[in-house]
Amino acid sequence: MVDAEDARARRLVAPVLSGDGRRALSGSAARIRRWNDGRPDREEGARMEIGDGTLAVGAGRPEAENFAPALPGPVFAAHYHLAGEASGPYTYGRESNPTWTLLERAIGELEGGAEAVAFSSGMAAVAAVLLSQVRSGDVVVLPDDCYHTTRALRERLESYGAVVRMGPTAGDAQIGLLEGARLVWLETPSNPDLDVCDVRRVAEAAHREGALVAVDNTLATPLGQRPLDLGADFSVASDTKALTGHGDLLLGHVATRDPGLAEAVRVWRRTVGAIPGPMEAWLAHRSLATLQLRLDRQAANALAVAEALRGHPHVSGLRYPGLEDDPSHAVAARQMRRFGCVVSFALRDEAAAERFLGSLRLVMQATSFGSVHSSAERRARWGGDAVPPGFVRFSAGVEDTGDLVADVLRALAAVG
Repeated sequence: MVDAEDARARRLVAPVLSGDGRRALSGSAARIRRWNDGRPDREEGARMEIGDGTLAVGAGRPEAENFAPALPGPVFAAHYHLAGEASGPYTYGRESNPTWTLLERAIGELEGGAEAVAFSSGMAAVAAVLLSQVRSGDVVVLPDDCYHTTRALRERLESYGAVVRMGPTAGDAQIGLLEGARLVWLETPSNPDLDVCDVRRVAEAAHREGALVAVDNTLATPLGQRPLDLGADFSVASDTKALTGHGDLLLGHVATRDPGLAEAVRVWRRTVGAIPGPMEAWLAHRSLATLQLRLDRQAANALAVAEALRGHPHVSGLRYPGLEDDPSHAVAARQMRRFGCVVSFALRDEAAAERFLGSLRLVMQATSFGSVHSSAERRARWGGDAVPPGFVRFSAGVEDTGDLVADVLRALAAVG
C-alpha cells in the first residue's frame, strides 16, 4: 500500500515492495517522494504531485548517475560470477536478471504499488497464477466469455482434480458461483465481447468466501484500471498488447501486494522456466515512457470509431465501454480511468465482414490488439468464442482520428 501523508499522495508515488518486503522506490517516484518528505506541512502548495504521463516516463528507472544512461541496456547473461556462498540478487539466468528487475519495478509502480513478476507471455502469467494457487479439490471460478486460451486451461485444471465453475462477466454473475471457491478469475472488460463486471463488488464477495481474486487487466492496462486498488489479489496482463503497444514482442506480468503470493508466482516461473528474454524486457521498459500518450490517443480514436458506427445500417451489436449508452458504461466509468482501444461489432455475415476488412487501407488484419497500428479481425475465424460469423474486433491505434474514421466508413460503404 502507499504510505501517504495525505489522500492526494495516492496519485503521487507508487512504492514497490522489494524481495524482503521492504518498501522501495525508483526513478521519478523516488525523487518526488524525497522532495515531498522535505516539505514542511505549512508550505502551502509545496508538495509535488505527478500525473500518469510523468509516472510512465520515470517508472522503474534508476537514479541518475554521471555518465550513465537513463535506462541501462539489456543484460545478456545465462550465469553470473558467483564465488563462495550462492546468495545475492543475481545467481543464475533462469532466476533473475537486472533488466527484469528494472521492468518489474516500473510495472509495480504503474500498478499503484505492487510487487510485479514478468513472464515470457501473457498466457505464461495467466498459467502461473492459476496453476500455482490451485490444488486438487479446489474450486476455481472462471468467466465463460474470457480469452479463449484462458478458458482452455479448464481441461488442465480439471485433470489435476480441481473443480471449475464458469459464468458470464456481465451482471457480476460469478458472485453466484463463489461458494467454497479457492480462486476467482475476472476479465474486465472481457475479450472480445467487452462486458464489464464490478471488480470491487465481486472481490468483496469472494473474500467473504475465503477466495483469492485475480483480474486479467490486459485491455485496460494499469493506467486504465488498477485491480489491486479495487480489492483484487492479483493483477495479470498480457503485456504483448497495449502496455508495450508496438506489436513487436511477447510479454506478460503478474502484480500483487502480498509478498507470499508474489513469491509463489516467482517460484512457479523459476520452476517451469517461463522467463522473459532480456531484450524483450528492455524493449518493454523503453516502451512504457509513451504509455499514457498512446492510451489517450487510442481511447479517443476508439470512441470516435464507435460513435461513427453507432446507428450505421450495416452494424449491429456495437460495444465500447466509453459510449454512454453502452450496457457496461456505468460500471466501467466507476472503476476505469480510460476505456481502452477495442471496439466490437457485427456485420450481417462472414462475407460482409471479410469485404469490410479487405477494404480497409489504414488498418491491418491481425489477431492481437493494443498496438500503435490499428488492426481488426473477424474473430469467429478462430473458433472458441461465442460470436456471430460477422463479428469484428477492432483495435484503434494512434493514427489521425479523422483519417481512421474515414477509412472505416469507406470500408463499410464497400460492404454494400
